[in-house]
Formats: sequence, C-alpha cells, structure tokens
Amino acid sequence: MSSAKDYTGKQMVVLEGLEPVRKRPAMYIGSTDIRGLHHCLTEIVDNAIDEALAGFAKNVWLIIHLDNSATVADDGRGIPFDIMPKFNKPAVEVIMTTLHSGGKFDGDAYKVSGGLHGVGAACVNALSNLYQIEIRRDNKIHSIEFSRGALKSPLSTIPETKVEKLKKILPKNISGTTVTFYPDAEIFKETTEFDSKVIIKSIKDRAYLTSKIYFHYFDERNNSEHHYYFEGGITSLIRELNKNKVVVHEPIYLHREDAGIDVEVAIQYNDTFQENTPSYVNIINTSEGGTHLTGFKTALTKVIKDYAARKEMLKSKDDTITSDDVREGLTAVLSIKMSSKDLQFEGQTKGKLGNSEAQPIVAKIVKEELEMYFEEHPDVAKIIVSKSLLAIQIRKAAKAAKDAIMRKGIFESLGLPGKLADCQSRDPSESEIYIVEGDSAGGSAKQGRDRRFQAILPLWGKALNTEGMRLDKIVGSDKLKDLIIALGMGIGETLNTDKLRYHRIILMADADVDGAHISTLLLTFLYRHLPYTIENGYVYIAMPPLYRIKHGKDIKYVYTEEEKEAHLKAIDTSKSYDIQRYKGLGEMNPQQLWDTTMNPETRLIKRVNVSDAIKADEIFRILMSEDVPPRKKFIQTHAHLAILDI
Repeated sequence: MSSAKDYTGKQMVVLEGLEPVRKRPAMYIGSTDIRGLHHCLTEIVDNAIDEALAGFAKNVWLIIHLDNSATVADDGRGIPFDIMPKFNKPAVEVIMTTLHSGGKFDGDAYKVSGGLHGVGAACVNALSNLYQIEIRRDNKIHSIEFSRGALKSPLSTIPETKVEKLKKILPKNISGTTVTFYPDAEIFKETTEFDSKVIIKSIKDRAYLTSKIYFHYFDERNNSEHHYYFEGGITSLIRELNKNKVVVHEPIYLHREDAGIDVEVAIQYNDTFQENTPSYVNIINTSEGGTHLTGFKTALTKVIKDYAARKEMLKSKDDTITSDDVREGLTAVLSIKMSSKDLQFEGQTKGKLGNSEAQPIVAKIVKEELEMYFEEHPDVAKIIVSKSLLAIQIRKAAKAAKDAIMRKGIFESLGLPGKLADCQSRDPSESEIYIVEGDSAGGSAKQGRDRRFQAILPLWGKALNTEGMRLDKIVGSDKLKDLIIALGMGIGETLNTDKLRYHRIILMADADVDGAHISTLLLTFLYRHLPYTIENGYVYIAMPPLYRIKHGKDIKYVYTEEEKEAHLKAIDTSKSYDIQRYKGLGEMNPQQLWDTTMNPETRLIKRVNVSDAIKADEIFRILMSEDVPPRKKFIQTHAHLAILDI
C-alpha cells in the first residue's frame, strides 16, 4: 500500500487539447450509444442553424453517405480562417482543436446560438475518425482535415468541393461552411449508423422553430430526400402535435421580448387529459424543462385562476383551480432565445435550462400577453377556463369514487394479490415480474421460473382499454388493480416511484394477434398512467419462439419465419425433421418455457423505449381511442406490413 508521501505531483495527469473528450466522451455527449452519435450530428447542424439565427444563412443541407459519414452545409459567412496571432494558427484550426473557443463566448459574433454549451464542433472532431471542413469565402474553397482531434491536412485551397452530392445541389459561388465527419468506431462501439427517423424528426423540429429557413435532407443509403420549410413557426408545430386530437379552440400565439429574452408561446387545448409541453432554448429541445418552462406554467395557472375569479365562474367557494387542472388537455410550445454568453444549462447535453432570470421574465411576458388575449377573445378564455373547471369536477368525482373503493377494502391494505407468485429477492434492481396471459401459461411460468428473482402474475382475458379513462375506473378493474398492487408504487396521487418492486416488467403473451392486442392494452395503461416505468427502461416484451425444430437429437427454437427458413436450409435434409408451431404459451411445458422465454442466458426480450413520446402519443391515440376514421386510415396505410397467422 502506498503512503501519503508517495502521492506527489508526479502522479498528476493533465489532459491537453481534446484528450479529455476522447478519455471521457460520455461527459460531453451524454453517452456513446446511438443517442451520443446523434448528439454529435445535432451539434454540427445547430452550428449551421446559428448562422441562420444570426441572419446570415437561409439554407441548411444535411447528407448521410453510403459509408455512414455525415455532411452538413450552410450558406452562411463561412468559418474565419485568418491567422490568430496568439496561436499563430488559422482561426478554424484553433476552434476545432481547442475546447471553449469560437465566436459565441463574447456575445458579438452570435447574440443567439444553440451550439455552445456542449463544446460543439471541437468535441465532434475529437470523436471522429476523419473530420473535414470546407470554407467557401470570396469565391474560393478552403479545406482543412483532422483525425481524432489532431490536424491531418493543414488549411489549403482546393478547386472544388470534395463532396460529390454537393457538386450537384449546392448553388455556385455562395459563401458558407461544409463539415463532413466520420464517427469513430473506437468511441461508438455500439453503432456508427445514423437513424434516418431520428434525423428527420430532429430537423423537422428545427424547421418549425426557425421559420422561413429551408432544410434539405438527403440519405444516400436509400436514395431518399426530404425538404422542410414552415412559415408559421411554432404555430405550425402545435397544429402538428394536435393533428389527431379534437381541439377546442384555435392556437393562441404570444410573442414578446423583454430584458434580452425573446419569448414565443403557442397554446392550444384538446379534449384529452394529457399534457404535452415541449420547450426550447435557442432551438435546443430542453427535454427536462427548466426555469423558462416553470415560468410559463406558473403564469398560465395564475391567468386562468384570476380570470375565473374575476368573471365569477367558480361554482363553489371550495373549488380551487390547481396547476394540474390547468394542464389537462394542454398542448403548448415554448421557445425562448437569449444571449449565448449567458446560457446556463444543467447537464452537458442541454436537457434543462438553469438560468434563474428566465423564470420571472417568461412568467411576466406570458401573464401580460395572455391576459390581454383573454380580454380580446372572451369566447376562447371561457372555453379554456371551463375546461379547468371541468377538471375540478372530474377530480372531485374521481377522488370520491376512489375513496369509496378504498373504504370497501378492495386494496386490502395493499396486500399482494393472491395470484402473484412473488420472488425471493427484495432488491428491485435484480427482480423481474412476468405479466403472463392466462392461467395455463401462468402455471407453466410459475413452475419453470427461477424463484430467486422472477415473479409471475397471471392475467386472464383482455385488460381494460385505458386510453382517456379516469383513474377511478382504472382502480376498480380487478386485473389492473392486481398489477398496480404487485408493482408496489401506487398510482395517481399515491404514486411513489421509489417503491417500485421490480426493475424488469416483462409482458409475456401469445405470439398471435390476440396476444399482441393484450400487450398493447397493457402498454397503453403503463404509458398513460405509469409512464415512469417506460421512461426508465423497466418495461420489456417477452419474445416466445414461433417454432420448435427437431432434427435427429438436435432441437432448435426459432423466433421468426426468416429464421425458420434459414435453419431448414442449413440442416441435412436427408434426415427427417419435425416442426412444432407454438400457437400459445400454454403449449409449452415449464422446462421449454424456461429454456426459450425466461432464462436470462438464452431468452430474447425487447425493451420498450419511448424515445419519441410525441409519436407514441399519436399512435396510441389513433389505435386505442373510440375515434374510428383515423384508426381505419392507419390500418389501411400499414396493412401491407402485417404478417397474418391463418
């Protein structure tokens, strides 16, 4: 063991340049999985958008190449490449090889920008196997290349762009910057392949937030292209978010600047109980909210409460409009822009705004502008206030019904349901619960499980469709009541996520249409009423095999039709083989169920990941609501993707 005197300055390590980024990449981009990969692309795209926000660009081009490299180009001013006297190097080289450098720190070159707090382009450079920049200024193209953060080819003048696609689509003789980077497989070990759906959503959101700017996306892997341009800005976005919902008024648009903070808000209520309030700072999606969103919600609640009191709309002195009442059915988009040098985000990947001054400024603007709107549009004001008043009545009725249910002893002091075969472990991180369709399959699962960490809860028949359902109806359902009690963390006002008893909630149903329907009903319930379980990656879908193929003494379980065909081609067909098609979990004995679906060493399970909550919300509403025409259209559109088991 070394002593204190052995601990000297010789043991100290100073990481220079971009070494810290490569040493601890997750500190800078959040993770090194597909999310971190896309964060790198976002950093470069946001730098191009910053030129547009500054008033110097009108177009952003994005290309994903066949080799999964990415190119982002703009028609802005072009990164400066003159020599910086302090470093005796071109400005572009210093910017790309030094953390916390660039034109966004003194507030002069960019008054508003998004590409700052994540140390942007230099970080992406450090995590790229090859990083190429082309600067178009004064009818010349200047090129510089890096590899893993180090200079590879010094600044030079080239006759034309090296990006073949840009030769065909980029207007001649325009200024701007082109960045091409190749994600480093040493860093992104999980994947270096970009997801087109993620990219399209990201640039579409940015097109809404930066109205009157053209976005052009080309994917050479499938030869597709998409172009986005929105005149209406966040008003267009809010119409998109509510396109499959019944709205109760036209969008409200508020816009004002105060104390250097530009605030834009779009508000529209629909007939649901859910809230959807995405927020942005300098076009960055603050997925975890922050001070600006708090200011907005505080002001919204106050304006509605004050209006209801002033117009004497409250039916009883005991009625009080809460913030929860105000947010039922609310869809709102909040977008603020503020000085880049003042930005304070909580977390390297900019998920939450931390500027304390933003809260009172946003609250003041929203309060004053919305009060004025209500006075000028009393019909809309009464609709919105009436929706909050209805929420009070529903809340009171639901509480009364729930209290009645509790008084009848249905929850039995939260004792575990009799059908639950619990596991021995009390450590949620190692415990898992199988929600199994039917008593027969539940019996096999109970016999075949590992009792140390696997619990089994059989559910018979289809669960309730909880889309748009009130809480009192849900807690009155025997099936869902058992599930709520088994999970242990309550629901609604009693919710305590610390008491969740299992960190793997595995839905196990038959591999047929009925089984898929049951899983969808349970997912709807979890997504709408216990979203914590999905947001934290605790929900899984079990994947039972479709076939058991016996060839001599060898037994192979296969999970897809393609896997079956491939296996049959690979085996020696001079010997006979036997194929068993599993139409239900009940057809498997306990050992088979363990071997194929429950053994952590051999099973196949899919984690439910709501990476796109807005899209999930839209699909759940289409498929699970009582509104038939949208569901019919969805089924007709996607029918060709269905695999029928006839």
